[in-house]
Amino acid sequence: MLTAVISLSDPLEVAAGVDDGSPVTRFDGVAGGLMCRSVAIHHDGRQQGVRVSLTPLGARAVYGMPAAALAHRLVPLDELLGALGVELVDRLRAATTWTARFAALDELLLQAVGRGAGGDRMLRVRPEVPEAWRRLVAARGRVQVGAVAAELGWSRRYLTERFRGEVGLSPKTFARVLRFEHAHELATAHDPLPWADVASVSGYADQAHLVRDWREFTGRPPTVWRRGEVLLGTG
Repeated sequence: MLTAVISLSDPLEVAAGVDDGSPVTRFDGVAGGLMCRSVAIHHDGRQQGVRVSLTPLGARAVYGMPAAALAHRLVPLDELLGALGVELVDRLRAATTWTARFAALDELLLQAVGRGAGGDRMLRVRPEVPEAWRRLVAARGRVQVGAVAAELGWSRRYLTERFRGEVGLSPKTFARVLRFEHAHELATAHDPLPWADVASVSGYADQAHLVRDWREFTGRPPTVWRRGEVLLGTG
């Protein structure tokens, strides 16, 4: 999913990397595209906000552009939505109940879709692309891209080109992210599995493969990451 976050208090302090010296940028509301690296949000232990998760086609309908235009980027909501983005932040902060906040969120996101004739935007997307996305998500990345392409009647190369052009990641990279997300869920469970079992259940060939992806996506090997998560959880 593509994530948008609206802070209900102080601006979000976001770094596009973890422990790598990435500069911190402040946002009242921010939208992110699909990425292959973690994003760190810094806070003092207390934070209140709203997170919206959009499918690639949902992002196209709301933002008026393919998800690929936001890949590997963090963009202020007011840059994407203009005055509507400013109003969204202001109304969510002014609301005093979650019911009122969600009502405002629904209203303004529907305005964003209607303002750009969101239905017409969908006509430019070949149906095979969202179908490939759905199949990869359903399999949590444990599917051969070539097999998906064949089932859709496309070559692997053509699917890769069209998928990357709409989503921002190749199907192979997207499948890697999905496998990592599955492994992350298993690793953050109350009683987590041993790393070798995490690798097996989430579809990695072996633990070494999991370690390589984990280091690439988070900037840390799994054991170091887990120690850091424990410290954050108890601090």
